[in-house]
Amino acid sequence: MDTRKDEISKCISKIYLSSPHMSDAGYEQVYINDAFKTNWIAPLGPNVTEFEKEFSEKVEAKCAAALSSGTAAIHLALKSVGVGEGKKPGVTFNENDNKVGNIVFCSSLTFSATANPIVYLNATPVFIDSNEETWNMSPVALEKAFQKYEGKVKAVLVAHLYGLSADLDKIVALCDKYNVPLIEDAAESLGTLYKGKYTGTFGKYGIFSFNGNKIITTSGGGMLVANDSETAEERIAKVRFWATQSRDAARWYQHSELGYNYRMSNIVAGIGRGQLKVLDKRVEKKRDIFEFYKRELDMLDGVTMMPINDWNKPNYWLSCIMLSGTVKPLDIMLALEEENIESRPIWKPMHLQPYYSECDFVSQCESGSVSERIFKSGVCLPSDTKMTESDLDRIVKIIKKLW
Repeated sequence: MDTRKDEISKCISKIYLSSPHMSDAGYEQVYINDAFKTNWIAPLGPNVTEFEKEFSEKVEAKCAAALSSGTAAIHLALKSVGVGEGKKPGVTFNENDNKVGNIVFCSSLTFSATANPIVYLNATPVFIDSNEETWNMSPVALEKAFQKYEGKVKAVLVAHLYGLSADLDKIVALCDKYNVPLIEDAAESLGTLYKGKYTGTFGKYGIFSFNGNKIITTSGGGMLVANDSETAEERIAKVRFWATQSRDAARWYQHSELGYNYRMSNIVAGIGRGQLKVLDKRVEKKRDIFEFYKRELDMLDGVTMMPINDWNKPNYWLSCIMLSGTVKPLDIMLALEEENIESRPIWKPMHLQPYYSECDFVSQCESGSVSERIFKSGVCLPSDTKMTESDLDRIVKIIKKLW
């Protein structure tokens, strides 16, 4: 038996959760080839400049900085609003932090990349619960947190989970009331609209990710956008400065500030320019996948689809369900895994993570954590835009056998 051929066959037939999907027209290769022809095989270059411009135009932001990752974008957004100023390196999760104003309110139900940059800046995260209506940061819990930590908060960092937008009107109103800047982690929600406006453009900064599993990808990379005031261009210019090792405008290498190696490469940006051209098609395909699952699974006992609100036009990055009956999330994941099909649990909330266990968590209600219930009851179903109708049929048949 040829084991190597067998392994290759399994790999080819595997259905992924969400994998890279290059354009059929080969847009990406055109920009990559141009970079090779012009010898722009380096950080920065024409593709980077144009990607920033084209991306800003797409999401209707004033300006953007193309960076090495979404995590880098969060890091520099937090730094820009003053998180960590006056804090001694190496001191974290200290009760005294509450007195010096180095607290950042952060969605608990998210991937760790949302929270980690808070600690990079030696600040303290306080995690905020979700609500059932959006699966995202609860305005009720957020207001409780503001009342508890009034005058000590440097920023609010809200994640738009799985392409579902948070209830931004209420969150923006609370940030304005307490005069605290809002940063949107829109890593999972590129192309999502909240009341006709793109997520990532409501706060002082919005961040986007082009990791391999995102709705469009550059293999890695991220984008930081600003859209809120006349100072946006100036602030983004400062971010670009920090991201290129904070090199001063001097003949020699001179650095008056701490810098980072965070700029996007010209090759990666070329992939991004090509991917941006098919974003709308990817959103359409993701929506079709969600509608298929809804049509086939929503009638099963104990199954609830992730919430879609009238004011929210999601990108449906991942199609997720909640289970309340006898079939459990692990049952579905194992059944699909047996057939070489990838699925995942919902993100484990940050306040349950061992590293962040000492951080405060503000729950929406006294009866328990909404984010914990979503985590324990949810499943992310395969949402790969390369799936065929036959693939989807195969997936739902496997799931239905569990009922």
